[in-house]
Amino acid sequence: MPYIPNNAEDQRAMLQAIGASSLEDLLAMVPPELRLDRELALPPALGELELSTHMAELAARNTAAGQRVCFLGGGSYDHFIPAVVDFVAARSEFYTCYTPYQAEASQGTLQAIFEYQTLITRLTGMDVSNASVYDGATAAAEAVLMATSATDRPRVVTAASVHPEYRQVLATYLRNLAAELVTVGAPGGAVAPQQLAASVDDRTACVLIQHPNFFGCLEEVKLLGEIARRAGAVFVVAVDPISLGLLARPSEYGADIVVAEGQSLGSPMAFGGPYLGILACREPFLRRMPGRLVGQTVDRERRRCWVLTLQAREQHIRREKATSNICTNQGLLALRAAVYLAAMGPEGLRSAAHLCLQKAHYALDRLKSLPGFAAAFDRPTFKEFVVRVADGQVERRLDKALAEGIFAGIPLARWYPELADGLLVAVTEKRTQAEIDRLAAALSTRDRETARRSSRR
Repeated sequence: MPYIPNNAEDQRAMLQAIGASSLEDLLAMVPPELRLDRELALPPALGELELSTHMAELAARNTAAGQRVCFLGGGSYDHFIPAVVDFVAARSEFYTCYTPYQAEASQGTLQAIFEYQTLITRLTGMDVSNASVYDGATAAAEAVLMATSATDRPRVVTAASVHPEYRQVLATYLRNLAAELVTVGAPGGAVAPQQLAASVDDRTACVLIQHPNFFGCLEEVKLLGEIARRAGAVFVVAVDPISLGLLARPSEYGADIVVAEGQSLGSPMAFGGPYLGILACREPFLRRMPGRLVGQTVDRERRRCWVLTLQAREQHIRREKATSNICTNQGLLALRAAVYLAAMGPEGLRSAAHLCLQKAHYALDRLKSLPGFAAAFDRPTFKEFVVRVADGQVERRLDKALAEGIFAGIPLARWYPELADGLLVAVTEKRTQAEIDRLAAALSTRDRETARRSSRR
């Protein structure tokens, strides 16, 4: 909404200066049906005490994941966060800092980012990591732009098993570019290699795959990567960072660029954000990376220090010449990820991943044992899976579970009409056997009234 001076004389001066004949001209680009043709219906002003009470009442309407038993997934997960993560991230040196352009005044922030980059390269096996971007979806879209720039090809191939919101963001990025976006179906819960091969040609810039994918299924990433490489396309893989405690690192199956949502590395679900976009790549793509990159060097006295490096100033002030229009990073979230990975270590991460795998399989077996429930796909899974509900009453069952203090999962109808009877369930290391059994009981059709009728018989 444009700033409009209250004084009539100032209004006239403003309109004259910008060449508008009336205030209505300023709003001409807003469709009439979207304009408010009345005064705002605001209540009378409140004092500080009353306003604080009112805002507390509004906030109390929200229910955080930690207040319920949480089986929500789809990119945001209720993982354990070691106390040291909150302790370090709460230090004012970190949570009040802004941008480390002035290296001599930002050594602590720059070192923290450098350590984050180092940990991400060790986690993924890639040669280099940037200092993070906004979220997993943004990271995926930026990786695709890197690939189209590197190959000078117009065709982008992805899969229906990639997070639907990642694909929406990608479509937005590509909408005004000379690019063609092709989505390969995944009716069996994963991409069929032969179907991908039929969609990849010598005009393909990259192939974007998610592993484990949005349905929780494992893709045949080695075969899919070989298909991309045979066509000279860049192989971009979106991963779950926790899964890398068990699954092969992307470098081992030929990924060129790796992206991820870093929320699971020490950040709370936080009602959907802010989150952390991870992006790492092989060295040939280094100079096409978006965002910041911190390098280690020595000062004039040969002491170790850190600086922003390999980044044109145009990245920040001449956007039309920039590699990417992203010129900042989620520094505090990257710090949390670095502290989390350092605190957990390889064994801790492996243990967390193993617990996720075991508990998710137990939960899937429990739900499959319920009348009317079946696994949607016959594929290996990690910590998420999709079950189908025979009567299609997914929302009713979710409401029933919520009434019993359980966030039971995510209905898939909003993204996949063919899975209107599908429920995506995520099981992290925090869930207990008793909680999983409660989930099964809450989703069962045998509610209390049914149980009472049975007992009377």
